[in-house]
Amino acid sequence: MARGTALQMHVLGAAAGGGSPQWNCRCEVCRLAWAGDPRVTPRTQSSIAVSIDGEQWALINCAPDILKQLQQTPALHPREGHRHTPIASVLLTNADVDHVGGLLNLRESSPFRLLATPMIQDVLQQNPIFEVLNPAYVTRESIALETAFTLLEGLEARLFAVPGKTALYLEGENVELGIEGESTVGVEFIHGSQRAYYIPGCAAVTPGLAERLDGADLLLFDGTLWRDDEMIEAGVGVKTGARMGHMSMSGDDGSLAALADIDVARRVFVHINNTNPVLIAGSSQRGEVERSGWEIAFDGMELMCRT
Repeated sequence: MARGTALQMHVLGAAAGGGSPQWNCRCEVCRLAWAGDPRVTPRTQSSIAVSIDGEQWALINCAPDILKQLQQTPALHPREGHRHTPIASVLLTNADVDHVGGLLNLRESSPFRLLATPMIQDVLQQNPIFEVLNPAYVTRESIALETAFTLLEGLEARLFAVPGKTALYLEGENVELGIEGESTVGVEFIHGSQRAYYIPGCAAVTPGLAERLDGADLLLFDGTLWRDDEMIEAGVGVKTGARMGHMSMSGDDGSLAALADIDVARRVFVHINNTNPVLIAGSSQRGEVERSGWEIAFDGMELMCRT
């Protein structure tokens, strides 16, 4: 492929926190996965890789499953010398464990840029375990919201606030839900006339967010739950999706309805929880999603925007 001709994305992990199946779960989706039912494909935790030339790549979030994800993605394998990686940057969209835990696996003294909002960088800085990332090799850069920056040579990006909440392990007694700030962000990728978005966590589609996404070439959006009380009904949790900072796919306030009228060339659900019935091929929920023009992401999915 000629250098700089296309924005390329690899879905490294398509599932929400814990993956699918989760290690201790026997909800309907996980039960089928454990049984090897072909209707359910296992998925690791949420992360993507982006490139414009297939040579240098940026990771967007770094899941605890990152080693397996790298092993399964030849484009990200070392290629020369005794130490090498095509990963030039790692960008974080929040400080959730399923998005930062994999950083601990990238400690073997290879250079890369670690990019995040000042708030997320502060969370990492306050946790001494992340000091295993040798500062002689890993450059930590704080990225201001709504400011274009160079993610890779030839590829610009922009972070923007989306409704969400702080990471679970940072919650205090009073949890603010639906806040917009540096704790939960989406990513806009800009390459020539191409415009793509990655938003793995979002509590609501505001008018401003809908306006931003209109006309996009590609949208990867939060698909955590099918319905708000899904985990409670499945008997595997006590929180609603809203309490976790995620909007549901279905319903009058769900993402299918909220994003139905915006112009997006290709739309894909990512960060899908293990309880979500859209993970079952042939389910009525999967059918509704596909009839609405959406795709369900899977590990190894390749996406491309051509100029």
